[in-house]
Amino acid sequence: MSEIIKLRLRPEDALNNQVILDALSKKIQTKSIGNWAIVHRSLDARQKSPIYELQIAIYGNLNPPKPFRLEAKEISNRKEVAVIGTGPAGLFCGLHLVRLGFRPIFLERGKPVERRPADLRSINVHQTVNPDSNYCFGEGGAGTYSDGKLYTRSHKRGSVSEVLQIFIQFGADPSISIDAHPHIGTNKLPRIIKNIREFLISVGAEFHFESRVTDFKIEGNQIKGLVLNKDIHLECQDVVVATGHSARDIFDIYQKHGLSYLQKPIAVGVRVEHPQELIDELQYKTFTRNSHLPPAEYSMVTQVENLGVYSFCMCPGGVIAPCATAPGEIVTNGWSSSQRSRPTANSGIVVTCKPDMVFGSEIGTKDRPISMLDFQKRIENKAFLVSEKSQKAPAQRLTDFLEGRVSSFLPKTSYPPGVVSSNLIELFPNWISEALRSAFRNFDQKKKGYVTENAILHAPETRTSSPIQIRRDPISLEHPQCEGLYPCGEGAGYAGGIISAAIDGTKVASSIAAKYSQSLSKK
Repeated sequence: MSEIIKLRLRPEDALNNQVILDALSKKIQTKSIGNWAIVHRSLDARQKSPIYELQIAIYGNLNPPKPFRLEAKEISNRKEVAVIGTGPAGLFCGLHLVRLGFRPIFLERGKPVERRPADLRSINVHQTVNPDSNYCFGEGGAGTYSDGKLYTRSHKRGSVSEVLQIFIQFGADPSISIDAHPHIGTNKLPRIIKNIREFLISVGAEFHFESRVTDFKIEGNQIKGLVLNKDIHLECQDVVVATGHSARDIFDIYQKHGLSYLQKPIAVGVRVEHPQELIDELQYKTFTRNSHLPPAEYSMVTQVENLGVYSFCMCPGGVIAPCATAPGEIVTNGWSSSQRSRPTANSGIVVTCKPDMVFGSEIGTKDRPISMLDFQKRIENKAFLVSEKSQKAPAQRLTDFLEGRVSSFLPKTSYPPGVVSSNLIELFPNWISEALRSAFRNFDQKKKGYVTENAILHAPETRTSSPIQIRRDPISLEHPQCEGLYPCGEGAGYAGGIISAAIDGTKVASSIAAKYSQSLSKK
């Protein structure tokens, strides 16, 4: 058994093992510490001087427990499971299937991770959207080239620690296992994703890239196969659909076969960019950030007339990215490299949008489960028209947004395609615009200086989560109308980020194994 000791240390001391050891000895009044390890590290910036809070496990003469490690298992001749999508839900489903003795066959509409940058350059520089290869589609999914944040509240769903250890096994910095807000970084994730693929191939899994699923083959209430790229037929009896929140064409396939799904709340708003120095000043209460402190991040939340408004995917030292997945739409998101070294910070500021806020409008009714998707599309399409039918983002200074005037001048922002000065109030329904304006004023009361003419709003931020939840049985995790079909991850409405998607993929793999274990026991 280990003993957990809590320490509070200055940033310049928190990474110094000798200082930590001396502080431990003083706290427990002994120099005989033995083996020890930091198990949790967080930064408390609420006081005048930021302090690191450490939780340290003391093992004494015992060895620290060995971290989880995924072991290779040859599965070349084992039962096959088709996995649609190679984002975190699909990859971690595949990794767990391998552990359980199954052979995953991965079907990915996009390209291998090392080939994705060419298509990202097309949208960033030439403003051309490839509907099969972009920031959202391709090996690794949306997280690979849009940050790699690993913070989650999904601890009750499964083993967060195990997911983090798998990332470390394939190349992530070990610090992600102890940091309160772990982050890998867009510059490091591609190599990790490639390492995962190479491991899976080495034990017998298959990967098929540029293989978009265009139909299901269903007989009775059983999945029998898939159609790829409209004319390639693949026979399979177990299919995991882990396609991410932006693969809207998969919803059409569900609808075609009468497989039911539900609409769900989403969040819609803008992405605000500040100078990183300003965020450092607001959070650390100093004009010059200590070199031992990371670029500051923030989390904001408020209620405006029963509407939740909150910061989403905050990216310190980051970049705003064009994340459209089809021509004729504008979508923004953000990312940071591992060092978070860019001069600007950005964050989504979004308003919770529940279905009953949309019903009764021309967008949809309760009888149309797709109405929230229509709502999402409408805003993205309107932004495209405002942007002169380009990938330039409608933008406005924060101060001008609050005053309801178009910005006469916009400085260069981190958003690669550029921006178009617009009145963002007109882009959204009035209740969203007013909620955002009230929230920004509230945020400025909490962090005086947050509202500044140097803060630029980019619109829209719409892909915070899937607007659809695919139905699945709570026990088997299969779709209740189709045996062998497993909706999975964020696109199916059962996750909200890399970690929760990975956990959901693992759960689905376990359910598949349990089904076959039960069938064998019955025999």
